Amino acid sequence: MERWHNKLAIVTGASGGIGAACARALVGAGLRVVGLARREAKLRELQNNLPEGQKSLFIPRKCDVSKEDEIIRTFEWTEQQLGGADVLLNNAGITRETELVAPGNTEKIRQVIDTNVMGVLWCTREAFQRMHKRGNEAHILIINSIAGQQVLNFIDVLPSFNIYPATKFAITAMTETYRQEFQLYKSKVRVTGICPGAVNTNIFPEEIHFYVKDMPRLDPENIAHAVLFALRSPPNVQVHEITLKPMGEMF
Repeated sequence: MERWHNKLAIVTGASGGIGAACARALVGAGLRVVGLARREAKLRELQNNLPEGQKSLFIPRKCDVSKEDEIIRTFEWTEQQLGGADVLLNNAGITRETELVAPGNTEKIRQVIDTNVMGVLWCTREAFQRMHKRGNEAHILIINSIAGQQVLNFIDVLPSFNIYPATKFAITAMTETYRQEFQLYKSKVRVTGICPGAVNTNIFPEEIHFYVKDMPRLDPENIAHAVLFALRSPPNVQVHEITLKPMGEMF
């Protein structure tokens, strides 16, 4: 990780779960991290809980990645104040309890699409243009899901996952499209998709915690280790996708 020392990473959804674990791991590896989330107080809490020598490496910034204008302002601020990002970790993702066929579901469906798909598109676009212009080695990572590889059938025991798998299938296609487009630019920017199985986070709505409490799950730190693995790979190696599953998972 020496070549990433003091480089700048942007982590979306950094206020908890996978994002917080990855932010801690990146700071621990010597990177500066701009942590983005809607809950600024949670970002401050994360910063305050870091070891004393690492607190200054974490820069909290409030940003709702479902809002394009907030993303644009954030990347402009990062470029002007901090010199621009060398690493982008697209982590922010949400679910909503509804069904595709449920009446009046438009707002819930739109929230998931805007965060899980459009947020990735806007962040990656803003990061890539700046990374490519600087011409240095850079890396964009996207936290996907095994739900982007298959639509899991738990309909008899869990509420519908509704639009969530579709957003993750979109991310699978986008990750490959980014790889191809980056090649067109002859860019030094690499892209990696990380597809975990169930993770012990709060992404599940409260209403379904009862159904998933005994499910084998990964820890957020497991995903952070995968992020560091991808970053450690030599510049000529494209780690395109990493799939992580907990022991005992049946799908």
